[in-house]
Amino acid sequence: MAKLTKKDFLKNTIKHIDMKKYNVVPMVEAFENMAYASREVARASKIYNMMLSDKNCSVILCIAGSLISAGMKKIIVDMIQNHMVDAIVSNGANIVDQDFFEALGFKHYIGTPYNQDDNLLRDLHIDRIYDTYIDEDQLKVCDETIYKICNALEPRPYSSREFIWEMGKWLEKKGKGKDSVVYNAYKYGVPIFVPAFSDCSAGFGFVMHQAENPASHISIDSAKDFLELTQIKMKAKETGLMMWSGGVPKNFAQDTVVAAEALGAEIPMHKYAVQITVADVRDGALSGSTLKEASSWGKVSTALEQMVYGECTTLIPLIIGYGYHKGAWKKRKATNYVKFLQELDAKNAKAKAKKTK
Repeated sequence: MAKLTKKDFLKNTIKHIDMKKYNVVPMVEAFENMAYASREVARASKIYNMMLSDKNCSVILCIAGSLISAGMKKIIVDMIQNHMVDAIVSNGANIVDQDFFEALGFKHYIGTPYNQDDNLLRDLHIDRIYDTYIDEDQLKVCDETIYKICNALEPRPYSSREFIWEMGKWLEKKGKGKDSVVYNAYKYGVPIFVPAFSDCSAGFGFVMHQAENPASHISIDSAKDFLELTQIKMKAKETGLMMWSGGVPKNFAQDTVVAAEALGAEIPMHKYAVQITVADVRDGALSGSTLKEASSWGKVSTALEQMVYGECTTLIPLIIGYGYHKGAWKKRKATNYVKFLQELDAKNAKAKAKKTK
């Protein structure tokens, strides 16, 4: 038997689903008269449509797991382009290792979790995410690109939102990634926050940058991340959370209510909330904690919340597709919270300069 090569594994690419092609409204509405998860999906879909119909509501999308590598990129891009989301909180893998990675021209490949020789994959420099393959040599190019962006920036602390904006700016300058989440968020003024930014491919780029520039380098200010997202909550007042999986992004977005209270602001809990998860509530971990539990912490209102227990790539096209085909987004206006935060930064910088004179 001939020895397998990298080309034998990296053949068929992951395709990103286009929710615009499939009008799921009749099916989702039929789910209302069924039971179990189908009825949960129907209610979650209606709650998301309520978020889009509420002219005072800003929608915060929370993303964990590995979803862009699984074919969800186009849905997120369509949400950005059609004003169906106002801010994004994500883990680093989705934004850097997967979206920015593809913006550089690379792909994810269809693999298998069954009868797999992971030692052989290791030898061939192929990384596996369950049933998906990534060329590790290409992923290193992503690390190196982050390193180059770091080297080109003014040495100072940046929020992850600021740095990801610079990534979008870099893509525009290079004429790359027009179909990426990072580029479209940059173009449409949708801030992306990655609270655990070093826990991804970006971390390797930052490590190389800081090791070579110990006295003067850039860093990520996670406290500024929290402040900026809290400032968005304070400006928006009414908010809806659309949470895919759980983890840090879920809690980070929920906690803005408590943070705003700490700053002396009187703002409501998140008015709407939907979470899609396969996590179990019984281990006490955040990912599986219910939205009703979050209400005990003063984070989420229980009136319009829905937990949906299922795998994200199956349910996201139904719930977000329902919101798209109902069309409430057509009356929404762009919030451009990037511009809002940049204006705050400019105001603070001006006040600081005046104080030091």
